[in-house]
Amino acid sequence: MRVTAITCVKNEGPFLLEWIAFNRLIGVTDFLIYSNDCDDGTDTLLDALGAYGVVHLPNPAKGRNYQMEALKDAARQEVVRAADWVWVADVDEFLNIHVADHTIPALIAACGDPQAISLSFQFFANGGVERFEDRPVIGQFGRTHNPDLWCAESAIEVKTLVRKDFPLHYFGAHRPFFRDKLERGQRPRWTDGAGRAVPHKFLVAANPRRIRKFPAAGARDHATLNHYALRSLDSYLVKNDRGDVNREGRVFDDAYWKERNDGGWEDLSIRRHLPALEALLAEMKAGPLGDLHRTCVERHRARLDALLSQPSYAAMRDHLRALPPLPPGEAEMMAELGIEA
Repeated sequence: MRVTAITCVKNEGPFLLEWIAFNRLIGVTDFLIYSNDCDDGTDTLLDALGAYGVVHLPNPAKGRNYQMEALKDAARQEVVRAADWVWVADVDEFLNIHVADHTIPALIAACGDPQAISLSFQFFANGGVERFEDRPVIGQFGRTHNPDLWCAESAIEVKTLVRKDFPLHYFGAHRPFFRDKLERGQRPRWTDGAGRAVPHKFLVAANPRRIRKFPAAGARDHATLNHYALRSLDSYLVKNDRGDVNREGRVFDDAYWKERNDGGWEDLSIRRHLPALEALLAEMKAGPLGDLHRTCVERHRARLDALLSQPSYAAMRDHLRALPPLPPGEAEMMAELGIEA
């Protein structure tokens, strides 16, 4: 089975090898990676990863919506057209498969071989980790929110595996879309991460507020999408400075941090992959890739030092460190009830 992962990156060098190695372990065979405006060595590292199935292209975007323009281009690329399945995800997202041998083929089989599988996000908290460390992200962060609730939301965003015969109109960052006029009998068979048919309004994108998400309760039996959106406080500051590969000028403020820093639950299940992941990373870093990776790490740390020399970033660091590890609204509710945080 040929599975192609598509992603867009900007200054993700320190985290690339882990993400590529992890995805290869779960069954991804090829990668189409678009980069834009990198100055940490990400683009150079990507150019050296051909032996691991990576096709690296500059982002073709001429407007501001980098990711959507890249996805439009991706649909024409041979590495995507030749794939049996396509997986659109970001470098901080890891597909945690719970069934059989924990691979994508096992997930597809468990879901009944549909034409699309949408997996619900699980946001992993910072967990009080301040310093960036050059070791697997999946081994550093294990605290997360109630799987069925995120802040005040029971409907949680998804990312989607897409089979080659899906009646594709275009790829979205979270889900594919088919044409509005598609007859009912031609609509794709589409499941959640428990093998259940996705809700009708999600299927046909009938509700603008729900085209990227549906209720997470019961949707994770076979797989979860672990999203390490914060990582360490150090790396979050660099991410804030970098901006967003999706939209120019987007700022990650403290609301983004607070919404994703709910550590009320623990989930360490993805660490089943750590021994094999660390072995593959050691193999990858043994040659020239290791030097390129270390360059990215050094530049990541140097950028952090430069940011912390600015009063605004030093203040941001202190502000984020002082925030209670509670989702928005919970601290206020506890204060109202006279409960100490």
